[in-house]
Amino acid sequence: MLHWIIRAGFACSWGVLILVWIAGMFFSKPTARRSSYASRLVLFGPALVFYLLVVSHAIPLAWFLLRPWPHTQAVEAAGLAFTILGCLFAIWARLTLGSNWSGLPKVKREHELIVKGPYKLVRHPIYSGILLALVGTAIAEDRSIWILAVLLAVVSYAVKLRQEEQLMMQTFPEDYPAYRRRVKALIPGVL
Repeated sequence: MLHWIIRAGFACSWGVLILVWIAGMFFSKPTARRSSYASRLVLFGPALVFYLLVVSHAIPLAWFLLRPWPHTQAVEAAGLAFTILGCLFAIWARLTLGSNWSGLPKVKREHELIVKGPYKLVRHPIYSGILLALVGTAIAEDRSIWILAVLLAVVSYAVKLRQEEQLMMQTFPEDYPAYRRRVKALIPGVL
């Protein structure tokens, strides 16, 4: 019974996050400026590498099903706790960002530099939250494919983060450098 409650917790966590994202898409400001087409294409590089590794069988399919640690209800519950915390943090960040949000690196018309709420803790709290949620899901799922999924997300977000940082530096040349010195990118006080 507990296993199914935990499974429902994962479905609800990710489901609410997805619903917030879909709803929020309708309330974003129009785009004023975006990163170059070539740099946006680079965002898909990690997914392409993953696909090529799978299709070429450079990573044997059996590897994806390996269990790297013991699968217990306690491990599953810990993974769920991380997933819930990560999803809630990402949702809080998304709601705080409001109409300034975009799925790709862009500057919105009348873009504002948001430095309140979770943006006081880290510059990219959506990425922090989603990565924490992915780590939680990986812990609970206990399959090697999830380790690769987390690594893929880290690389993708690192690329996207750099592009967003450039746009913010150009858009807020006086305020953003000070904000950058004051607040870490992903992990409060660390990274």
